[in-house]
Amino acid sequence: MTVKPRIGLILQTIGRPFFQVLLVACWLLISCFSLIIRLFPRRWPRWPKLPPPQTKYPVVIWPKFHLSKKFFWLGISLGLLVSSLIGAYVFIIRQLPDPNQLLTRDQIVTTKIYDRHGELLYKVYRHQNRSLIKLETIPLPLVQATLAIEDAEFYQHHGFSFKGILRALIKNFEGDRLYGGSTITQQLVKNVLLTPERTISRKIKEIILALAVEKKFRKDEILQMYFNEVGYGGAAYGVEEASQMYFGKPVTEIDLAQAALLAGLPASPTRLSPFGNHPEKTKARQKLVLQRMRSEGFIDQDQQAVAANQELTFAPLRTDIQAPHFVMYVKELLAEKYGEQTIEEGGLVVKTSLDLGIQEAVQAIVTSQVSRLRSLHISNGAALVTRPQTGEILAMVGSTDYFDQANDGNVNVTLRPRQPGSAIKPVTYSLALANGFTPDTIIPDTPVSYQIPGQPPYSPRNYDNQFHGDVPLRVALASSYNVPAVKVLANLGVNQMIEQGKKMGITTWDDPSRFGLSLTLGGGEVKMTDLAVVYGVLANQGRRVNLQPILEVKDYRGKILEKSEGHFPLAYAADKVIDSQVALLITDILSDNQARTPAFGPHSWLNITDHPEVAVKTGTTQNLRDNWTIGYNADVLAAVWVGNNDNTPMSHVASGVTGASPIWRQIMEGLLSQIPKPTD
Repeated sequence: MTVKPRIGLILQTIGRPFFQVLLVACWLLISCFSLIIRLFPRRWPRWPKLPPPQTKYPVVIWPKFHLSKKFFWLGISLGLLVSSLIGAYVFIIRQLPDPNQLLTRDQIVTTKIYDRHGELLYKVYRHQNRSLIKLETIPLPLVQATLAIEDAEFYQHHGFSFKGILRALIKNFEGDRLYGGSTITQQLVKNVLLTPERTISRKIKEIILALAVEKKFRKDEILQMYFNEVGYGGAAYGVEEASQMYFGKPVTEIDLAQAALLAGLPASPTRLSPFGNHPEKTKARQKLVLQRMRSEGFIDQDQQAVAANQELTFAPLRTDIQAPHFVMYVKELLAEKYGEQTIEEGGLVVKTSLDLGIQEAVQAIVTSQVSRLRSLHISNGAALVTRPQTGEILAMVGSTDYFDQANDGNVNVTLRPRQPGSAIKPVTYSLALANGFTPDTIIPDTPVSYQIPGQPPYSPRNYDNQFHGDVPLRVALASSYNVPAVKVLANLGVNQMIEQGKKMGITTWDDPSRFGLSLTLGGGEVKMTDLAVVYGVLANQGRRVNLQPILEVKDYRGKILEKSEGHFPLAYAADKVIDSQVALLITDILSDNQARTPAFGPHSWLNITDHPEVAVKTGTTQNLRDNWTIGYNADVLAAVWVGNNDNTPMSHVASGVTGASPIWRQIMEGLLSQIPKPTD
């Protein structure tokens, strides 16, 4: 063991509380003993005087030094005092945190998720909901109210106030426990740099740190940090979140009466909360704050009376969230990238692609239309709106009501694997067109059976239970005939379709052994988000653009952590996954109302007369558990699903006539009304 570790071990031992008490006790005992000896010197035995030594050798006589007992015991006492001071240094002072941590530490700040226009969607936090603000933005009445009730001498003292401590002792002796002797600086130090324990050593640390903070920072800086740190009740930390929680508005808009109430809360946030069990105590505390403001000269008697008698209206106590399915989807993406702790405490500022206006309109349409479909045993619906060229999600409705817990309303169907029915056929036919087929290729819609080893024969049937003879590929796809699609897939191979689907954006086909020829009729589950990417490939002339729900992420200091390419077409820079001519042909077929007329009629929900460029495809599973409609043009894509979360079948659902198609039509018309009509 080297000398340095030994010294450290000695200092650590001296710094222990027990050893400090022992040293002080010994010091007092020896001091008392020394005093008794000095007062009664004759009562104590003396050392006998010895004769000089007898020797034949010369004796060197050394000078005699006489040290009085008084100085001897004084030296011992001083030594013990120094030892105690060293122990106090090791135990208290050396363990003090650096005051610079008030600025350099990573604060616990609320993450905020916004839509593309800056509308707040949700705040994410764990225990402390905090938003940072500047002192100059805080209304003067709130500053004055806080100074009056917490620390009227804030701008005069240097960290702690003897007068404040004395006043607190008197008030506490009188029974008023809401008076504290700590200054604003001490409260800041206690909340940020120290633990909340109630010990003498912690109080000493608090005073020392308060002095250091006052020396290092200006008064306004300390006051600003206080307003951003102090707790006002519940998860609200900082005066901005307190104003939002209690009054539903930013702190810049509060008046004198509201300021007095907020200023009184930090003394006992739970006991004094207007949402607690004793609202009369909240009012009494507010009046006390106003009284202190008047005594400090901040307001006059009339202002005090008006504010005290003002009726306060509080915001409803609830957690605000807009577009909840989308917000939770984004939150999950952020957690995967930055970690749970960062998004709950790191104060991220997230700008998403969502358009809250479109979101609310789509949500209203889905909710109202599904309610009209109850007779068809349809209890739920979902919708997704994207910009194909950028992948931006403009709206995500995961169910008719997120808060309907009894019916699994919080389940986001847009992210759940469901069977797509005939909505998957564009993948089959894009593969066919890339392998020698053309829109005019004749495909026989006639009975056929496929022998599968170990299974009964597979005999596909059309939705209308009829066969239509020889039909061109264009009509087979547009009218969504099943038998031709199965024959095309049998010609091309299931594995080729799986690879084609993966290239176009499907992420759920990871086990090819699960699938057979029914894959082209929706036998393989997919996510709505994946289908949006698949149809986006067609809208982007063969280029795949993945969904982009997040446009920008910053930390609370303003540093940009990530930024998407954003508001210009990404499709031109994206990789081609299918030939552009194939994508154009599929789009042309899906927008051909004449080609779909044999199955849907000339005036179906799928035909938007003013926008003939819109391509659309429906899908209904054989067991009637899922009903889809997906349509797009170059600017916007909308996907809609209806069904039941528990997978019970619907009844009397005709794809393209009932179910998802009317919902899709209403959503699409609303979106297209914002887009200029195409010119010939």
